[in-house]
Amino acid sequence: MYDPNNPVPTLGGCNLVGCPAGPRDQTRAENRNDVLVFTSDELETELEVTGPVKVILYAASSASDTDWTAKLVDVHPDGRPINLCDGIMRARYRESAGNPTLIQPGKIYRYEIDLWVTSNVFLAGHKLRVEISSSNFPRFDRNPNTGADFGKSAEIIKATQTIYHDLEHPSHILLPVIP
Repeated sequence: MYDPNNPVPTLGGCNLVGCPAGPRDQTRAENRNDVLVFTSDELETELEVTGPVKVILYAASSASDTDWTAKLVDVHPDGRPINLCDGIMRARYRESAGNPTLIQPGKIYRYEIDLWVTSNVFLAGHKLRVEISSSNFPRFDRNPNTGADFGKSAEIIKATQTIYHDLEHPSHILLPVIP
């Protein structure tokens, strides 16, 4: 469930909104029930990830417009999850930034979320983590989920979000792994 009245708080990252920027512990965000967390097994050897990062997400919403956010996180051996990069896709812009189209509630769509770039060596003993949600505020403004033009209405609604990960809907992350 995504509630625009209670968005996931921005904890560090690449932002200019007055919040502390840079790498920060993501535990407070990950402990929320509106953040889905995928974690790898512990790495046995170092893994360098350098370049553009994307998440391909198959999802449906009860709303006619919503946001999908993703974050790549380095989980240290002591359990601290430290953010590396993040991104957002507003559903209405999934096909075109210049020609927005609302979504049909309940229908599964494919979203490509650009997390920009990173350069990180995940050390042996660390884990890779991906967080999926519908907000990261105030880094990204809240989506009211109504489909109305932004700034034209004060109405907001909660949205029930469903993420798909199966053979027909292979949600995944694309990592530029350096050998």
